[in-house]
Amino acid sequence: MKLSKRMIRTSLPLMLLASAIVPLERNAEAASPANIKIMLDGAPVVTDTDPYVIPKANLTMVPIRVVSESLQAVVDWKQNTKTVTISQSGKAITMVSGQKSAVVNGTKVTLDAPTEVKNGRVMVPLRFVSENLGVQVDWNSKTKVITLTTFTAGGGQSGGEVGGTDIRGAWISTLYNLDWPSAASYSDIAKQQEEFTKLLDDLQAIGMNSVFVQVRSAGDAIYPSELVPWSKVLTGIQGQDPGYDPLDFMIEETHNRGMEFHAWFNPFRANTATTTTGLASNHVALQHPDWIVKAGTASYIDPGIPDARQHIVDAIMEVVNDYEIDGVHLDDYFYPSGTDFNDAVSYLLYNPNKLLTKAEWRRDNINQFVKLLDESIHQAKPRVSFGISPFGVWRNASVDPTGSDTKAGITAYDSMSADVRTWIRQGWLDYVAPQVYWSMTLSAARYDKVTDWWANEVAGTNVKLYIGHAAYKVGTAETGWQSAQEIIDQLQYNKKYSAIEGDLYFRANELLKNPLGLADLLRDYYGN
Repeated sequence: MKLSKRMIRTSLPLMLLASAIVPLERNAEAASPANIKIMLDGAPVVTDTDPYVIPKANLTMVPIRVVSESLQAVVDWKQNTKTVTISQSGKAITMVSGQKSAVVNGTKVTLDAPTEVKNGRVMVPLRFVSENLGVQVDWNSKTKVITLTTFTAGGGQSGGEVGGTDIRGAWISTLYNLDWPSAASYSDIAKQQEEFTKLLDDLQAIGMNSVFVQVRSAGDAIYPSELVPWSKVLTGIQGQDPGYDPLDFMIEETHNRGMEFHAWFNPFRANTATTTTGLASNHVALQHPDWIVKAGTASYIDPGIPDARQHIVDAIMEVVNDYEIDGVHLDDYFYPSGTDFNDAVSYLLYNPNKLLTKAEWRRDNINQFVKLLDESIHQAKPRVSFGISPFGVWRNASVDPTGSDTKAGITAYDSMSADVRTWIRQGWLDYVAPQVYWSMTLSAARYDKVTDWWANEVAGTNVKLYIGHAAYKVGTAETGWQSAQEIIDQLQYNKKYSAIEGDLYFRANELLKNPLGLADLLRDYYGN
């Protein structure tokens, strides 16, 4: 994903460029050289000399060959003066062995550790060099893996246009064990891991380069959390430890294939039922019953309660801070549509702006949540993208002249209190991925008309547009879905708009079932 204006790489060179790759631990021992692994855009970097850590400076040193071959920079080493000059895309870095300073395009910059010559190899500080060349550097202290992610000339991360290619992603649903893990794998670590790696391999084989994995489906988690219980999809029992960290495993396997991993959260759904039967003692419905609203057949966390919104942000930030994810992704579970939602008490208690209607107040609640989450993510990790996948129709033109030429029975703005237009115009999102789950021939909401509207909506903004496609409808009786060519026709239509930078498919197993040959068509389409 190309990063938005928030991305700062070299504007604060003294802070960024000389910072350590290993967290500061005053008494920490240097990591064993053989234990440090380097990954560049998902591929392992082979070195002829092992990287090592300078403990006092907390810097990782790598042979200059990593820079010249892996980062494709021009390196000039002068033995007589022990001076190395590294050049790439108009940037020149000069360092002298033994000196704790460097010159970057004529400006002198202090280093925490100098260039060294070890065993006949020139060793340079990795973070300093990489970030000066526009490369994101991340360190995983648990696995001792250094991840390098290159950036495009326009300043965006090449990983979100993965390898310079637009996002091609599949949603992986964990709810009800739909895509992963299978119910047959309860508490079976090896089987769950085997299922996920096969899922990745099969998706990559048909052209996918990203996965959007549901890590929070109903106030729970598929990772160890201090705030919410383990999801029951892992063991059959909510709150039961599966014996490993599935999220850590999935991220590593995804990145090992050069694919992106986006953590998908259902923000406000608390439970798929209105009872608390089977919930762990630390589930939000038991910890904060006053936050819960029962609507239809499900339970929701009331978005109108500020502390409840903060709780959800805190839960999401656990993942942002603790894992090397590529993005945070939300679906359209804000306020439920088509059912009563009894939030009269919170409307009276938490309406500081004195909004006249409950509809305005609800939209403002979600706006505050989106804004807070955006700020929290990008303050912690500017490179992590944040996007939302709203219902495909914002508003019908019959209700709002600026809406789309549709006759949808449900709309994001009126039915779910999702004011996506404001999110886009305020720049609270890096991308928006509307669920345009209709065919080119459905009169009530034609794919082309809905897509036109979204392309126009993001025009002139820094928000990218991904389109959500309904793989699950191929082969159904709904108008237009009697041929898998429908999806291909939609992809061809998307080429009209440079703003469309990604295709997402709901959902993984529906794709891999190859309905009416869809997987084969996509393999050919992306292969060409």
